[in-house]
Amino acid sequence: MFANQLYLNRFDMADLFSRSLEMHYEVGGKISVENKLPLTTSDHLSLAYSPGVAAPCLEIAKDPSKVYDLTIKRNTVAIFSDGSAVLGLGNIGAKAAIPVMEGKAMLFKRFAGINAFPICVETQDTEEIINIVKNISPVFGGINLEDISSPRCFEIEERLQDIGIPVFHDDQHGTAIVVLAAMMNFCKLTGKKFEDLRLVINGAGAAGITIAKYLSKKDANTPNQKLVKDIIMTDTKGIIHEARKDLNPVKVKLLEHTNHYDMVGDLFDALYGADIFIGVSKADLLKTEDIKTMAKDPMILALANPTPEIMPEEAYKGGALVVGTGRSDYPNQVNNVLAFPGIFLGAMQGKASRITLAMKFAAAEAIASCVKDVRYDQIIPHALDESVAIAVAKAVKNLC
Repeated sequence: MFANQLYLNRFDMADLFSRSLEMHYEVGGKISVENKLPLTTSDHLSLAYSPGVAAPCLEIAKDPSKVYDLTIKRNTVAIFSDGSAVLGLGNIGAKAAIPVMEGKAMLFKRFAGINAFPICVETQDTEEIINIVKNISPVFGGINLEDISSPRCFEIEERLQDIGIPVFHDDQHGTAIVVLAAMMNFCKLTGKKFEDLRLVINGAGAAGITIAKYLSKKDANTPNQKLVKDIIMTDTKGIIHEARKDLNPVKVKLLEHTNHYDMVGDLFDALYGADIFIGVSKADLLKTEDIKTMAKDPMILALANPTPEIMPEEAYKGGALVVGTGRSDYPNQVNNVLAFPGIFLGAMQGKASRITLAMKFAAAEAIASCVKDVRYDQIIPHALDESVAIAVAKAVKNLC
């Protein structure tokens, strides 16, 4: 592999942080609200506000479904966070989470034309969060839950599925959908069968558990679902297995569909003979020698940010065929922006009340199909590929 040639343009992280901070000071917030109509005459004022605004109010009161035709609801998403699990920074609170949510709003607008607004709340109480989301839902066509810690995030999302608009926790599903797309193209590249893959997922948080759920538990309403027979989950204490007494209810439930041979040991035991490693955990966990114990030509998705579980150069030295990270300075960036803009666009255009598992698999297939020439250094589309959101939206809308 030509690792040294491929990766000469890595960012200097200290310089990047410095320039980002300078930019944020300069703009004082990355998004703004713009008027769609002129407001320069008394007639403009009478039409847009009082007294003319009473007409659409009465129309909606008579037929609440008209809110989609007469207000911003049809194309507006709330990006909702409690700041409890922000990037790799941890529980930094609501105020410190705002820059991330603003950036997310920019991505919604750039790739799907969706208006999105940060809602960061000063509570991490599950019941309060559920009630807040329910009570703000009249304004929004969808809710993107973001950076809410595990396992609370699972309960919060599940209990909000019946509020009449799509509620989607991107940390779970966005990452999982893009990983699925990478796995589909890895199989295309190698000729391996999806169901025969041996998969190790390190990190039993929101993304890791969701990836395992997608691939291990058959859903009767998802005919396009792809399953993997052999999945091992590992966390900070090693392989998740039945004899462990420290597992939370989410991990216990997961054992119904993973680790069928009740393997015990640590991550390195799990890696032996594996086709794919998915890391959603912490930096510098693996070495070149660890990759050598895996199956021939494995795929490594080392998604810890900003420093992955293993640097691509080291993974290639160990025999990896495909390496993906969460970083934009390497090929095969697993970036949620490939998923969430198109998913919300398709769901809202189709007036879906929820985003189903079938829609998520359809989104993954659409992402994978956007790569016309699958190679080891091009397993998923580039994060800035504008065609992806359109393809994903179409696939999701078709299932509404």
